Amino acid sequence: MRETEAIRLFKCLSDKSRLQILKSLAIEDMYVERLAERLGITAATVSFHLKKLTDAGAVTSYKSQYYMMYSLNKRIFETSILEILEEQSDEANLQQQRDAEYRQRIIDTFFEYGKLKSIPAQQKKERIVLEVIVQAFEYDKIYSEREVNIIIADFHDDFCTIRRDMIGERLLDRDTKGYWRVKSD
Repeated sequence: MRETEAIRLFKCLSDKSRLQILKSLAIEDMYVERLAERLGITAATVSFHLKKLTDAGAVTSYKSQYYMMYSLNKRIFETSILEILEEQSDEANLQQQRDAEYRQRIIDTFFEYGKLKSIPAQQKKERIVLEVIVQAFEYDKIYSEREVNIIIADFHDDFCTIRRDMIGERLLDRDTKGYWRVKSD
């Protein structure tokens, strides 16, 4: 289910009368007059709500003798909320663009001529800064602590803090052999 379809459906579900119509149609298919009688509202009001529900895909209609019968579209309600949330947003590209712009603003703020001016206090901003620094390390190469310190010192004098934070953020890892760049998932 696309995002716009989900929004339309959720808007329909937010009305008590429409929910009552759906509950009635879950029991059996009905025509407008029968729904109006059952719910104690006018046929015109039922028709208005059925139009909204049909547009949202929650209800379908078919002709039976003289009556237009309405039925619940059960398939649409089999979609879980999680499936809707996992569906790519219509604004995904815009969100990615905003993320890239935010990232670039952080880099521009904290780096000057390739040197780190200061270590950000916020973890999210520091993560972005550390991701820039870790690019100086090659994958599949073991570095000694001294080599790591020299590379980090090219960016900032407090190489101990940055080295520790890079390990904490799982950008670098270490053991008795040395340090290496962690491959991202």
